Amino acid sequence: MGKIISLVNQKGGVGKTTTSINLSASLAVLGKKVLLIDLDPQGNTTTGVGINKGEIERSIYDVLIGECSITESMIKTKYKDLYVIPATINLAGLEYELLDKSRADTNFKKGEQLKMNLMDIKDSFDFIILDCPPSLSLITTNALAASNSVIIPVQCEFFALEGITQLLKTIMMAQKTLNPTLDIEGVLLTMLDSRTNLGFEVVDDIRKFFKEKVYNTIIPRLVRLTEAPSHGEPIIAYDPKSRGSEAYLNLAKEVIERNGNK
Repeated sequence: MGKIISLVNQKGGVGKTTTSINLSASLAVLGKKVLLIDLDPQGNTTTGVGINKGEIERSIYDVLIGECSITESMIKTKYKDLYVIPATINLAGLEYELLDKSRADTNFKKGEQLKMNLMDIKDSFDFIILDCPPSLSLITTNALAASNSVIIPVQCEFFALEGITQLLKTIMMAQKTLNPTLDIEGVLLTMLDSRTNLGFEVVDDIRKFFKEKVYNTIIPRLVRLTEAPSHGEPIIAYDPKSRGSEAYLNLAKEVIERNGNK
């Protein structure tokens, strides 16, 4: 049975999309069959794995409004065992459309459309990674309802814990109302600048707060990691010998290990 993991943090710029791309690619390199779903209207995950937005015929938006099946929207990337469901700017209007449908039909479950679509393909993949938008929106609600667990990327900078309390409340609400088995898969420390003491102080704070949920792997702040998506490549393809590539491979190994090495 496939594991569905959402990457969630309502703060932007914490490395969520970078992690979605590079964790997915690293899991695939390690022999896992992976589906990466872009749930952000900006579509940065889509372009970050080399998909030309101008050539997209079906996206996750079409799936969630019932215009196509989830398999019809799936694109095989040039990387072995890595598939993606792209996002387009159309996704920005999804919340209003789902709300309209729920008003017109009281049986329509606006927060569970993704979950219902994923039921058909869940067992075809080892991991399904959901890159959520930087907001606690109805799209994020759909992701939390569909997921087995969440990974929370936290930037190693001042105010790192700001907003985490609200995020945890949202996760708890999802557990109560939509998905009682939803778990925190792990907390990932990102963008560590090893030249400053502040970054390491934040690491200590996060480890005290989340304890064993924090991954051993810490993602460093690297120019190569920011360059790779602009070339439509995960870091493991763009610069396979870089520290960033090593870090995301280590993270993927931890994710696999936490899931019983399945």
